[in-house]
Amino acid sequence: MKPRILYTKPSITELEVRYATDAAANGWGDQCYAYINRFEELFKQHLGVNYAIATSSCTGALHMGMAALGIGPSDEVIMADTNWIATASPIVSLGAKPVFVDVLTDSWCIDPDKAEAAITSRTKAIVAVHLYGNLCDMNRLLAIGAKHGIPIIEDAAEAIGSVYQGNRAGSMGKFGAFSFHGTKTVTTGEGGMFVTNDTDLFDRVLTLSNHGRARGQKKQFWPDIVGFKYKMSNIQAAIGCAQMERIDELIAAKRRIFWYYFEQMRDLPLKMNPEPVGTRNGFWMPSIVVDHGVTFDREALLAKFKADSIDGRVFFWPLSMLPMFDSQPGNAISYGLYPRAINLPTYHDLTEVEMDIVSGHVRRFFV
Repeated sequence: MKPRILYTKPSITELEVRYATDAAANGWGDQCYAYINRFEELFKQHLGVNYAIATSSCTGALHMGMAALGIGPSDEVIMADTNWIATASPIVSLGAKPVFVDVLTDSWCIDPDKAEAAITSRTKAIVAVHLYGNLCDMNRLLAIGAKHGIPIIEDAAEAIGSVYQGNRAGSMGKFGAFSFHGTKTVTTGEGGMFVTNDTDLFDRVLTLSNHGRARGQKKQFWPDIVGFKYKMSNIQAAIGCAQMERIDELIAAKRRIFWYYFEQMRDLPLKMNPEPVGTRNGFWMPSIVVDHGVTFDREALLAKFKADSIDGRVFFWPLSMLPMFDSQPGNAISYGLYPRAINLPTYHDLTEVEMDIVSGHVRRFFV
């Protein structure tokens, strides 16, 4: 049977196994937070931020951060239409409304001009999602936020390894949120991280993350407010510590894979993830977007992949196409991207031979 080329998988070595085993054997009692604290510290150092809180998911980090900002019923939060629903779910859960705006043609990230045009008296935040590792135009978004007194939230779930003008993705907004799902460059199986440089916001989220118990509260089992339970386990954090010790290697592998694909397909009528001057793309998910006017059948290519034991992954649908939201066909770029695009397999030990097979199928599709 032909070996399957997965669309992604984690890189787990003896280091991760050793740390997880130690956490399982010894990480209890007064050591129950040892790896969690260490993981948070390693992540802060990598990102260059003051505060980090390990969470059970990126969605949970977004939920707590938005709640701490006071986002609630009748409020609006602006975000890009081309996205995964995990960014919109916390907005809806808080009773607020996600306002979907179009994306840029090159980065596939939120269009700052469209975001500014969508601001109303009810707007409480703009979410900058660094899609597939591609970076939002943070200078423009931060300027818009400052002009209108609106916080910019960074959903950096897919952007570990991406750097914008010397600043790591997730470190520039009011707060940032990361994912360590099994598909991500750094993984803990499931998990996430809330990060910020704002002391007051950190304190509010820390309280929310612990059932509403403030860190200065001396009474046992005395919550100060109604909070959440979005904690990461010590065993997950142990795996995260090992991943952080290998983070440069993990990011380098993603970049190696992207640039190999790029060289194999640079002459084809398609675009791939951009890396503008002054940025560095973590290339979490190498993607192709076929040029306008070129015949392309996404499902046919994915069927070819499947027949050759290759996993393919569709580009995100516009969220406003989903039945729970109002349709926004005026977001022409978002509505025009998904039929012309797919994500390519990418994982740490993907070989050049395997990438040749993948890119060969893409190439033959245009012959």
